[in-house]
Amino acid sequence: MMQLKKLNDKSIDQLFESILTLKSVEECYVFFDDLCTVNEMESLAQRLEVARMLRKGATYNQIEAETGASTATISRVKRCLNYGNDGYKMALERIGK
Repeated sequence: MMQLKKLNDKSIDQLFESILTLKSVEECYVFFDDLCTVNEMESLAQRLEVARMLRKGATYNQIEAETGASTATISRVKRCLNYGNDGYKMALERIGK
């Protein structure tokens, strides 16, 4: 099992194991509604959308206009796409985006 050293923690393992038990989008809504604030969920969703748009070749201006993401967020996501662990790529490919 691949684990990143900075995330190697039993409580984080528990979180990820809990997420892996969820069986539907509805179950995700229920779990994440309890787990996160609305702003936290929106921020996570925004980052994924920024990644999707960057992979499709959208410009920073297009992404900022469509998502409301700051250039700092867009840059961070772009850095992850270019130099990260391919997590965004893996997830987006699996959902067909």
